[in-house]
Amino acid sequence: MNIALLIILAFLLLSIFLGIRSSKGKDMDLEQWTVGGRGFGAIFVFLLMAGEIYTTFSFLGGSGWAYGKGAPALYVLIYITLSYVLSYWLLPEIWRYAKENKLMSQSDFFVSKYKSPGLGILAALVGVVSMIPVIVVQLKGLGIIVSEASYGAISMSEAVWMGAISLTIYVMISGIHGSVWTAVIKDIMMVAIIGFLGIYLPIHYFGGFQPMFEAVDAAKPGFLKFPDQGLSVSWFISTVILLVFGFYMWPQVFSAVYSARSGKVFRKNAIISPLYTLMLLFVFFVGFTAILKVPGLVGADADLSLLRLSIETFDPWFIGIIGGAGLLTALVPGSMLLMSVATLLAKNVYKEFAPAVSDRHIVRLAKFLVPIIALIAVYFTLNGGETMSALILMGYSLITQLFPSLLFSLKRNNPINKFGAIAGIITGLAIVICITLSQSTIGTLFPSLPQATKDLNVGIIALAVNFIVMITVSIAFRKHAVQLEPKSVNDI
Repeated sequence: MNIALLIILAFLLLSIFLGIRSSKGKDMDLEQWTVGGRGFGAIFVFLLMAGEIYTTFSFLGGSGWAYGKGAPALYVLIYITLSYVLSYWLLPEIWRYAKENKLMSQSDFFVSKYKSPGLGILAALVGVVSMIPVIVVQLKGLGIIVSEASYGAISMSEAVWMGAISLTIYVMISGIHGSVWTAVIKDIMMVAIIGFLGIYLPIHYFGGFQPMFEAVDAAKPGFLKFPDQGLSVSWFISTVILLVFGFYMWPQVFSAVYSARSGKVFRKNAIISPLYTLMLLFVFFVGFTAILKVPGLVGADADLSLLRLSIETFDPWFIGIIGGAGLLTALVPGSMLLMSVATLLAKNVYKEFAPAVSDRHIVRLAKFLVPIIALIAVYFTLNGGETMSALILMGYSLITQLFPSLLFSLKRNNPINKFGAIAGIITGLAIVICITLSQSTIGTLFPSLPQATKDLNVGIIALAVNFIVMITVSIAFRKHAVQLEPKSVNDI
């Protein structure tokens, strides 16, 4: 067993120990397991939400897109920064309402706002379907990290199984508490490693950042510009808008929001967090450096660029540290995702059909579902070839369909009713799923449209149709309700 693998395993054992230690002395009821008793302060909430945002995609997928796509990769940096602006107003309102109504999941929010258990079940199922691709990203990233950093001593499939088993044990024991404590180590490690790689590698191989960009432009002219079609400027803008609207729609992010001690936490984070996002630039620098130093990675293999370049540059002990940091970027968000999916299925789907069951029974059911969900994610991880970015974008296209209904629910007099919300969400989902399964694009469906329109992200088109259907159905049902109201005392 090489030194790199030993270091990675040490990080894994440390994270499991922290998970067990974090739950000691706590009655792990539903509220403690899912939202930490709503007792986390600003630092823990910041780290927990950063743990959800900066995942294996940030570690591997960001460099992979810079390596394979060039300028369009910048969408990651832009949408995360703009999302923090939205959070300044959005998250305190969500937290306040959840606190007042003792909510524990995203689905609870929709049920309470629209007085519709059916909408709650729909929101839960949307969350589950959307999160599966993101869990796949974490397992895929973990598999890549362990396999590559172990110099092939452990295969990709073996690493994925190890990761799934570790995640399952971790989640069932500690719930959200383990994720918070591990996030502390993860963020320190990730900032240090990515910052170092992003600065050192361009200087080591090219003498600086400007020579690096000049070398890439000379080798691949036009690579650092947006293409005229495909991932063009219109794709970039529509994708950024879609992702900003969907950024806080993930169920596990709601869990992190609910865990805060005060609504002021989110405004503090909104001020600080954009600076934290700057480290993604260093991820891109690694990807650009790898273009000339580890050429020939195509398709999904582009996600290997950071590790392949690091292996060619550093000694095994340092590869072990890189691998350990990367493992934590999978473990923290992966644990939150698994816990959120299990909680949604147990509390917001099963309990709707069996309302008499206790919260303790729901916790047991959620823990029982964790390994089942992990197995499903393993299957898709080992049988899919998409890049990490493609999987993330697919998940966003689905989960963002909840945004219009949530946004209107924050108004004092919400003009949207449950029928409009359900119709809009289902319509948006149907468009995304049909186009995704048929592997179509706006351009292939409507070839006569202008190129800028054909390049629009399909998720933003689905969101626009969702909005129109939501408004139309809400108005139609309101008029129908008015017509059915008695006109006078004689009508009663």
